[in-house]
Amino acid sequence: MALTGTLTPLAWESEFFQRRTARLDSDPTQTLSVAALDAWPLVQAKRDASQTADIDALSALGFRLVEGEAELLLRPSVAERPAGIRVARTAQIPALREAAAAAFSHSRFRAPWFAADASARFYAQWIDNAVHGTFDHLCLLAIDAHGDLQGFVSLRETGPQAGRIGLLATLEGHQGKGVATRLLTAAQDWCLTRGIDQLRVATQLANLPALRLYLRCGATLERTAYWFYR
Repeated sequence: MALTGTLTPLAWESEFFQRRTARLDSDPTQTLSVAALDAWPLVQAKRDASQTADIDALSALGFRLVEGEAELLLRPSVAERPAGIRVARTAQIPALREAAAAAFSHSRFRAPWFAADASARFYAQWIDNAVHGTFDHLCLLAIDAHGDLQGFVSLRETGPQAGRIGLLATLEGHQGKGVATRLLTAAQDWCLTRGIDQLRVATQLANLPALRLYLRCGATLERTAYWFYR
């Protein structure tokens, strides 16, 4: 069977991780050679769980399963910002970088494909960018009565009436206090003030606490997919 698809260079990831990386996108009209794959130190591919023929083909080409992902859709319905929610400012970036690095130390940016600290560095930079309004557009914080950081959520507008949660995390020591629910309520409020009625979020299939949170708050599961690396 002929290999088809297109290779898209991932410039930002290549620069950040100092490793040339491309993504293999599905395109049955484009023939691709194995030599084209071999030219890249790392090639990523994401496929819906239903694309079993594509998944089998990737496996035959030496791609390995990295992780599963769930995509969920929330229809914002809460127009009220809970108490203790603040917009993150640049002065809070060092604390947020440390918190994100700890909260997302395990992800698809892991060994043997990336360095041991790659995931922590990647998500620390992600939340840094969110505070500056690049990629994600802002970061909301959950603060307790003493002014201590409890958690954060980053958000961005992705199109007309559409938004996405980038990162959402509750800091260690604050779990079980409803922090994530407060942040998700605040995210819905942010959406409604901007006319956004579709808020999407992706999370690892193995992240059962996150899946339970989103479903409990009214989200619907739209799709499941798998990431593969070669």
